[in-house]
Amino acid sequence: QLVESGGGLVQPGGSLRLSCEDSEFTLDYSTIAWFRQAPGKEREGVSCIAIRGYTTNYTDSVKGRFTISRTKNAVYLQMDNLKPEDTAVYYCGGDSDPVPDRCSVADKGRYDRWGRGTQVTVSS
Repeated sequence: QLVESGGGLVQPGGSLRLSCEDSEFTLDYSTIAWFRQAPGKEREGVSCIAIRGYTTNYTDSVKGRFTISRTKNAVYLQMDNLKPEDTAVYYCGGDSDPVPDRCSVADKGRYDRWGRGTQVTVSS
């Protein structure tokens, strides 16, 4: 099961670093994506990273502010210059049958494993 951590309350302009780990297996063979869901809105893709880490993608609203990275056992989302509109529950999703060196934040259906989420609140 995927487990997210690192959420919290931060002021606008601040930073947070989210982590996604697997409680049972290595993440080495999965494409991992971060999604978020704000109250009353659909879950949207934020960023993804392919296996081996050579390919990453970001939704337009976070480009230049968020950075995704991975190690063998964890995937991180560094979030800088946070804005109130970034407030949401953040989930990591795993694609257990990944296409090598490719990932998409648009195709939510590819991700077959999910964590329970971590709350990020950006407010003064």
